[in-house]
Amino acid sequence: MTIDDRATRPAPAVVGSTDDIVRRAGSVPPLDGFPTLDALAERFARIERENPGLVASRRVATSRLGEPIRMYSIGTASIGAASSGAASTGTASRNHLIVGGVHPNEPIGSWTAIHLAETLCADAELRESLGAVWHIVPSIDPDGGRLNEGWFADPGDRGHYARRFYRPAPDEQVEWTFPTSYGDAYFDRVMPETLGLMRLIDELRPELYVSLHNGEMGGVYYYLSRPVPELTEALHAVPASLGLPLDTGEPESPYLEQYAPAVFGTGTIADAYDYLESLGVEAAVEIGGSSSSEYASRHGTLGLVAELPYWKHPDADDTSPTDEAYSALLLRTSARMTETGEALAGLLARAEPALTIESPFLRASRAFVPMLIRMGTVDRTRAADPASARPATVTERFSCEDLVHCFRLRYGGMLLRALEVESAAGTASAPLRRLAEEAAVLYATWQAEAAADDRAEVIPIASLVGVQYGAVLAAAAHLAGTGRPAAAAAADPAPTPTLPPAEGSR
Repeated sequence: MTIDDRATRPAPAVVGSTDDIVRRAGSVPPLDGFPTLDALAERFARIERENPGLVASRRVATSRLGEPIRMYSIGTASIGAASSGAASTGTASRNHLIVGGVHPNEPIGSWTAIHLAETLCADAELRESLGAVWHIVPSIDPDGGRLNEGWFADPGDRGHYARRFYRPAPDEQVEWTFPTSYGDAYFDRVMPETLGLMRLIDELRPELYVSLHNGEMGGVYYYLSRPVPELTEALHAVPASLGLPLDTGEPESPYLEQYAPAVFGTGTIADAYDYLESLGVEAAVEIGGSSSSEYASRHGTLGLVAELPYWKHPDADDTSPTDEAYSALLLRTSARMTETGEALAGLLARAEPALTIESPFLRASRAFVPMLIRMGTVDRTRAADPASARPATVTERFSCEDLVHCFRLRYGGMLLRALEVESAAGTASAPLRRLAEEAAVLYATWQAEAAADDRAEVIPIASLVGVQYGAVLAAAAHLAGTGRPAAAAAADPAPTPTLPPAEGSR
């Protein structure tokens, strides 16, 4: 190498810059399937064994079925904090809390947690640049995670995935069982796992809180608990570098504020309540617990969620107009959603007298099946809004149509699992077995319809982990002020803690 060669070689990217984050996101090694809950626990136990003095763990909760839930702390102050239960006071100036399994059907975060932990242990420069103690809970709902392990080895097959799918009823989800008091909505049935996470948030008062979620089909999108325009460049650049589209279609909830394309505010229970009330819907019936990000916001915490699909679709980021009015699209897909809910409700009502086992699948079916009918009602109301009298975009059409397929496959599959529990236990009567066969025929029809519309491509798991990992690094680098001029970092105002609403306030 000559002196001239050295002079013209590009300088390495600054740690925390967009170029650096893109490079790191692209360095995730190939991955196959998702780790079981036992494999996840064993991997983190090994990380702790192999990094004495840097990693420490402690028990932070117990699942409803009695499984210990551990947190692993990584950084210069981690040992004292983990052993004493006190917030960190060492040379690192901030705490970051990363929690997996908040929805146990979303396991991309298992690999993200592993990769983040192993990289932080191996890369002292990264640790020091981000200047934080990292607290990682690999799974906050191991009981629910185990009920999804049937598809973890083959996550690319949508039919295989949906048939073995489990999502807890809303009042059994860690993510959505934080206290609520707004208008006529009130929720305080906090689960042990949620209580453990509440205690962690209040103890650590994290500067960054990441709940490790993922979506299912389409493209990448994000949630932030407050606007952070400086993050948009990295949040868009990372998926683009890995060949993943942004999802620019329907937001999960119409009232959510869009900060940038595919970047939304997390919203609050108050936002949801007021929106439903504006539609003439009895909001208190629809509103349950609050989210973990909303709870953490009382400490001024930046909340981040990266939603990643298992399958990408060419229509996910196509914002060109179609020849169908948005109002007509809502009416058409809401009719299909209502039809789906009514079909499952009819099967469930006929099965109820013969059911003897209160399985998680049955409790979830009782919660989600009526929800499908109510979703159809809400979308018909939205269709009547004058703002819906415009052309629908390609991505909106895809989002609305695929949501019907998604919920048919998910919740039809869970109802079948509820019926199969009775057969496996030897408690299914002959009429119940015949009903299960009828449900299986309907489900096969829905599977065939979904497959006929399928133009999706399976995304390598390493790419999904890279996007989620990159988003975490981008948020942490922003908070640390790395990857940008010192003057800009110093100019950032400290976040103002958000206080919870007074009981009964509007």
